[in-house]
Amino acid sequence: MSEIPRTDRRRPENRLAYRAAIDRPRLALPGAKAVAVWPVVNVEHWLIDHPMPRQILVPPTAATLLPDVPNWAWHEYGMRVGFWRFLEAFAVRGIRPTLSINGSVCTAYPRVAAAAHAAGWEFMAHGFEQVPTHRIEDQPGMIARTVAAIRDLTGAAPRGWLGPGLTETLDTPDHLKAAGIEYVGDFVVDDRPARIATAHGPLVAMPYSVELNDIPLLAIQHHRADEFVERALAQCDRLAREAVGDGPLSGAKIMSFAIHPYITGVPHRIGLLERLLDALLARPDVVFLQGGELLDWYLGTGDDA
Repeated sequence: MSEIPRTDRRRPENRLAYRAAIDRPRLALPGAKAVAVWPVVNVEHWLIDHPMPRQILVPPTAATLLPDVPNWAWHEYGMRVGFWRFLEAFAVRGIRPTLSINGSVCTAYPRVAAAAHAAGWEFMAHGFEQVPTHRIEDQPGMIARTVAAIRDLTGAAPRGWLGPGLTETLDTPDHLKAAGIEYVGDFVVDDRPARIATAHGPLVAMPYSVELNDIPLLAIQHHRADEFVERALAQCDRLAREAVGDGPLSGAKIMSFAIHPYITGVPHRIGLLERLLDALLARPDVVFLQGGELLDWYLGTGDDA
């Protein structure tokens, strides 16, 4: 592979101008809250004729086999059962998360997509199917299909985008902005939003999470399940102290966490989500916001970093 010239404007470090957190202006959240919590639920369409995006059961002799029925079924359980546990957990607590959704879920799992929409969840586009962006030959076409599928179901185009596996090529931000996307979760570089330069104007990088995320934490690193709650609450505690303090990192913070129905939606883990939501709801310094609400707040602050 040829080296990418350092002057190439498409390189991430050229799209996201470096801004030290201590040099950014102090921002304030609505209601003088210290931390905005952004819960993200990921629902995906795994194709049985493709290698599975991840595995819970390694195939015999570690050789990839197609069709991969056991790992396909692992994910399918989440769409049939785990998702409905999520729906109840959020509904009884009056919380509306952001739904990171493959566009094809709208037709492959219409019951799931319709229920999330009826519950007031924000739809954030997550590719058309759960396939890495690098394998898509026609990115603009895939993005357009994804936006159209969500618009057809919800009546509105998605404002946000999360690449499958957070994957992007160097050209993806330009394609996303051209398609009307306003924010992305793939650039996890700060505790608050930042701007990404594109050929069509700026995108906003929203602080998604790669560590408060049940895939790496539970399915890859195999931590004890309680680690998810302990880590999330430790993160919230620290962000809140910084937010209200007089130090160089003072000012409003965003804390995201990401969950998947086939991982956290299973019977032995759903209690973790319920415990976490209850603990966060009990804090007077926390507010739950969707991605679009965070975007509107940030654009209204005047911060141009």
